Amino acid sequence: MRRVKLTLTYDGTAYRGFQLQPNGPTIQSVTEEALSRILQEPVKLRAAGRTDAGVHAREQVVDFSDLGARPLETILRGGNALLPPDIRILSAEEVPLSFDARRHAAEKEYRYFLHLHPVASPFFSRYAWNIEKPLDLAAIREGLAHVVGKHDFSSFRGQGCTAETTVRTILRAEFCEMAPALHFIGISGAGFLRHMVRNLVGTLVDVGKGRISPERIRELLSLRDRSEAGPTAPARGLFLWKVWY
Repeated sequence: MRRVKLTLTYDGTAYRGFQLQPNGPTIQSVTEEALSRILQEPVKLRAAGRTDAGVHAREQVVDFSDLGARPLETILRGGNALLPPDIRILSAEEVPLSFDARRHAAEKEYRYFLHLHPVASPFFSRYAWNIEKPLDLAAIREGLAHVVGKHDFSSFRGQGCTAETTVRTILRAEFCEMAPALHFIGISGAGFLRHMVRNLVGTLVDVGKGRISPERIRELLSLRDRSEAGPTAPARGLFLWKVWY
């Protein structure tokens, strides 16, 4: 018996999220099927983060156990040969049997991309939220600073979240320009609630539009009421960017 750690990258547009679902293809179902064909045994993946429908991953980490009958290179090359082009295995390595991709993750970074331009780009349409009117970028940065630290994020908790506690610690938060008109909000922490990043982004865009003040973000953390916060940003702009162990 051995445990294998894979780093995946994927475009989540065509999938119902990472986790197995009864009503459509998921990253997990498609990847498990490909790996099971290669290894000739059932494969069950565990992921560092369960990305939602339409959300992408630059680096998603998963692990599974197998009998060790195939070399890691076969898993890497064979998996990419069988997988559709919107899912790729970047690396495969053997890890201790005790390794758990989710429980052992020390930090995860999500990046949400915004295309700030009066005309939507066909090249960014699957990977960024187009905002047609100008935003106050300084106000967004001011509002974003309030989320760093340990807080109760009930105001940014998505419907259907089953987490036992709504307290999370955000280690870093930044708003950066990646290219002309293309910006991202990067948020890093040990763990996140369902739709937490997308709800934060939707509220921060309201800050940028002048609908609410930057100080309102701090107030929302104290209110612990989802109905008081802004809208949920579209899934297409969100990426699981990196996982640290």
